[in-house]
Amino acid sequence: MASIVVFLVALPLCIGVAAASGVAPALGIITGIIGGLIVGFLPGSSLQVSGPAAGLAVLVLEFTTEHGVELLGPVVLMSGLIQMALGVLKAGGLFQSISLSVVQGMLAGIGLPLILSQIYALVDSKQLGTPMKNVGGLGDLATAVAGNPQKVAALVLGLMAIVLCFVWYKMPAPLNKVPAPLIAVVLGCVVGVMPGFDVKKVEFGNMIEAISFPTPDALGHLFAPDVLIMIITFTVIASAESLFSAAAVDRMHTGPRTKYNQELFAQGVGNAASGLVGAMPLTAVIVRSAANVNAGAKTKLSRILHGVWLLGFGLLLPGLLGLIPIAVLAGVLLHAGWKLFNPPAFVKMWKTDRGEGIVMIITTAAIFFANLLEGVLAGLAVAVVLVALRMSHMSIKETIKGDTGRLELRGNATFLRLPRLIEALEAISHLPRVHVDATKLSHLDLACRSQIEEWGEQRKKAGALHVDVRLPDAKGAKDAEDVDAAAGFDEPEMSGTLDQQTPVEVTAELPGTGNGVGAGVGENVGPGAHPGTHPAPSASDFTDTLPPTHERSRPYQEAAYQHSTTQGHPHGQSTHAGGYARPHPQHTHPGHHPQYHPGQVHPAQTQPGYATHPGQVHHHLHYPHPHYQPYPYPQQAYPPQPYPAGPQYQPHDATGQQPVYPEPAPGAYGDPNGEWVAPTHGEGSRR
Repeated sequence: MASIVVFLVALPLCIGVAAASGVAPALGIITGIIGGLIVGFLPGSSLQVSGPAAGLAVLVLEFTTEHGVELLGPVVLMSGLIQMALGVLKAGGLFQSISLSVVQGMLAGIGLPLILSQIYALVDSKQLGTPMKNVGGLGDLATAVAGNPQKVAALVLGLMAIVLCFVWYKMPAPLNKVPAPLIAVVLGCVVGVMPGFDVKKVEFGNMIEAISFPTPDALGHLFAPDVLIMIITFTVIASAESLFSAAAVDRMHTGPRTKYNQELFAQGVGNAASGLVGAMPLTAVIVRSAANVNAGAKTKLSRILHGVWLLGFGLLLPGLLGLIPIAVLAGVLLHAGWKLFNPPAFVKMWKTDRGEGIVMIITTAAIFFANLLEGVLAGLAVAVVLVALRMSHMSIKETIKGDTGRLELRGNATFLRLPRLIEALEAISHLPRVHVDATKLSHLDLACRSQIEEWGEQRKKAGALHVDVRLPDAKGAKDAEDVDAAAGFDEPEMSGTLDQQTPVEVTAELPGTGNGVGAGVGENVGPGAHPGTHPAPSASDFTDTLPPTHERSRPYQEAAYQHSTTQGHPHGQSTHAGGYARPHPQHTHPGHHPQYHPGQVHPAQTQPGYATHPGQVHHHLHYPHPHYQPYPYPQQAYPPQPYPAGPQYQPHDATGQQPVYPEPAPGAYGDPNGEWVAPTHGEGSRR
């Protein structure tokens, strides 16, 4: 049943495309038969149907008008052989990579000239040739129709066909399942035999007599420049239309997907066979293919049988084809041309992407004013330029601090962005210290690389104090952090996980901190008690605000925080289980800055100004792994500070005296505004 539906759709289209191409209608039927019986058997796509395409009608007409029908077969034969070679070379994917805006512009460029040519056929008149000539002759055509009843009758039939094609799909089921072109042709035949409708009808002739094999004389003209251009044009357009149709058909069903290289080879075989018998170029046609899918086809049998029905009809019932009015076929093709032109697609493309909309408009205009091949090439060229401009997006971050300027480049630096790069480089050229960080570029072409390198050399020769240029290579990336820090542009980040063993940038703990880095007495911590249940500190625990003279970062490894042991503990008590040993809040004294050593207890009793209160415990940071070493802090960065007088603690100071010190009020260690903390350690010393 699907094959019958496809046959009913293909029959009027084969005849109409042949008539629009300036060749015998029988050649259109022959081309459709080849598309069914030859291409239908070959692998590639199972459901799309091939035959003469309206998109090539204008090209065929121009070629046959200039060179004659005799040369059409050899040209189609050569196009088929090239398609076969492209299929063998697996070039099917090349046609898939064409920009959508170019494809839609090409279809619109095919549809608009087709509409103009069929306007003449709609009133039984002969078109003038090129699209521009057809546009120029519309005024004379309107005058000729007004005074000719035959042309008016043809116009009525043509308009009837157009209206049916546009509105038939709105009919209720099951009427709307019948192809609209078939309804238009049948109704046109009925009306055309009525009195007063003396219009031109199809002259079908004999299919056997229409066949013509290439002659040696015709083959000798294949190497003429204009003929070679037409061969290439047929090849490109027929291949592109077939593979675009395959992509559209694949979206309409859930069966096997198209194998593009095999489908391209199959289309080449079909065109080679069509050229051997002097027929027309064929492509996969979306109208027939969609009808095949919608009719419920599941295998390639339906497209094969549609060729059988075309063959039987052409051989057994050729007289019925002579009843079809030319104006009706013109109306069917004018509807097809409008669908190809598709004005709403321009609006949608413009709203979606104005750049792609410009490509689509340029492609259509170039085809209209020049020809199909030149128009497609122009569209591809504009599309490539558009892609190059978009892929050359480059952001430049400029930072100036004092006498130092820095440029950070991101994105893709190509020659198209060279003027902007030069402008940015000149903006910091007057500074004595300049840094250019290009390590974050995704792409740096030779033109931009040379410009950056030459600029750096010029700045050095000009006497700049410091010139740092980092290009996207291993060395530049490796030295990036060090140079940024030296230039004052460092932005420390904390990242990584325990499993990755990623170093975490932290800030040194303030001496005298009690329970960890956070202020206040820790949970379960008291005099003489050292809990063993604290978790390992996280990266956020190591961020204290230090006085300006003490602010310095220290790298830690989170995996380095292991459980401390009782080794070196005066009371045999365990330190904090997180591995980060912290002095008891009531055993910590101002001025104390421990010098950490792996596996060692801090020599508390040997430092001047250190408390020697009985029972006092001094904890240390224990590094069990030899690779995890503490940051070496200079002892002089934390000088001993004077102790306030008080009765509780009696540590020895540098003079050997034992002054009396007051015990801090409860909670003073956790109070950022405490009177004891601030004078001792400075404002902002607690978080």
